[in-house]
Amino acid sequence: MNFENILFDRKNSIAYVTVNRPKVLNALDMSTMDELRTAFHEIKRDVGVRAVILTGSGEKAFIAGADISELAKNDPVTAKEYALRGQNVLNLIENLGKPVIACINGFALGGGCEIALACTMRLASDNAKLGQPEVKLGIIPGYGGTQRLPRLVGKGIAMQLLLTGEMIPAKEAHRIGLVNEVTAPSDLIPRGEEIARKIIANAPLAVQYTMEALNKGIETPLSEGLYIEAALFGFRGRYGMRNESSASSSKVSHCSAVHRA
Repeated sequence: MNFENILFDRKNSIAYVTVNRPKVLNALDMSTMDELRTAFHEIKRDVGVRAVILTGSGEKAFIAGADISELAKNDPVTAKEYALRGQNVLNLIENLGKPVIACINGFALGGGCEIALACTMRLASDNAKLGQPEVKLGIIPGYGGTQRLPRLVGKGIAMQLLLTGEMIPAKEAHRIGLVNEVTAPSDLIPRGEEIARKIIANAPLAVQYTMEALNKGIETPLSEGLYIEAALFGFRGRYGMRNESSASSSKVSHCSAVHRA
């Protein structure tokens, strides 16, 4: 696949998606969002891909936000359409059925922070800075920041970040639960790959349904979330137990044969 604004590669069951606009700190325009949509649809279809690492080109920025020159052209109607198109891409990332690990290597601001929020987990280099500065521009987040951020860090902290527009360093983002881990810049991608390999070693449908149960259940009351969990457990549980039983029987037969010998 040929892209102008992203790099896309696959290796050892991991897809690598890199926003590649370093001259503008990997700022998002709609062309880049469309390329991300195409790449993630391809990843969703590719059964050989089991995990994704999403990052930005260079050391300065993961994604420093939206392309301001493009935003300035929107009127109220087109701005809403712009937000909905972007939200659709982030919904695709969040509900891909395969874990997406954001490796945040610098600024993750505005739309960049929102893309990170849509990922399955977030790793940050110790020089990263995250934030939702939209209020400083007289707008609000449009790619899910007002919805995903409080679900991740709680209402009070989300309100503070959203209303002040302040940037926070990686260590503070880790303290409040916005990122999972903080690493040295040189360790960021290797750590993402290490986590990806641990996930890939597990049963793919179990990984997929665990993610689905969590993503869908967290948006519902506990009783409904438990029902979702039970339904997904039942859908694959018997098949999984059969495989486990077969494996156990093989181990028993092997042990008996060794004992007899």
